[in-house]
Amino acid sequence: MLWNVLVFALIVYLGICLFFWIAQRSFIYMPRPETADHAGAVNLQLPDVTLRISQQPHDGPLALVYLGGNAEDVAFTVPELAAAFPDRAIYGLHYRGYCGSSGRPTEAGLRHDARTVFDMVHAQHDDIMVVGRSLGSSLAVQLAAERPVSRLVLIAPFASILRIASRVAPFIPMRLLLHDKYESWRFAPGVRCPTLILAASDDELVPMADTMELFDGFAPGVAQLRIIDGADHNSLSDTTEFWDALINGR
Repeated sequence: MLWNVLVFALIVYLGICLFFWIAQRSFIYMPRPETADHAGAVNLQLPDVTLRISQQPHDGPLALVYLGGNAEDVAFTVPELAAAFPDRAIYGLHYRGYCGSSGRPTEAGLRHDARTVFDMVHAQHDDIMVVGRSLGSSLAVQLAAERPVSRLVLIAPFASILRIASRVAPFIPMRLLLHDKYESWRFAPGVRCPTLILAASDDELVPMADTMELFDGFAPGVAQLRIIDGADHNSLSDTTEFWDALINGR
């Protein structure tokens, strides 16, 4: 009887692991459909994918590249950023599979697309600020480590999705099964531009310890941390403190 119970438990456990292996990206990526709000977006044709980019054009050397969260429609964020930074051209990337962009989202694909969009913008603007939120913060950190970013802002960032997932489901061997680990901590030491981290005191998705781990990974004097009291993961940008810090850089 005990042997039968152990075999049954093993089968159930392996079934859970198999389900996670197959469905894991549906827990990370939550694409939004294309709507009439994306009529003004432009296409960027790459060899394997067509990307949609919502933008607010502006002549001159200054620009801002925005990389949003895993469930975000950046078409609604671009106008807010344009109002906050009227002297900058604004570019918001719709990830693969999001809002009319073709393909399916993967970490490798999103990282490639973020670099490509930055290079496209840099060909037109010399001074580029990069803002990344949640999932997009990991893409933004890598850009700042590898490209000539003038200023970096990370909103509700994390050190690693692998570590968050391992805490949420410690019984699953995440290191072996997780495809997209988003280990932002690997890129933080290479960032040299002024960096602002905006975190929510009551973030229910990204523990403060995880944000602090990323913050501690930057070289001394590169990054500063601003914690918005009373805000959670999704309400962080609803506060005046958030926009004051974003605009003023502190």
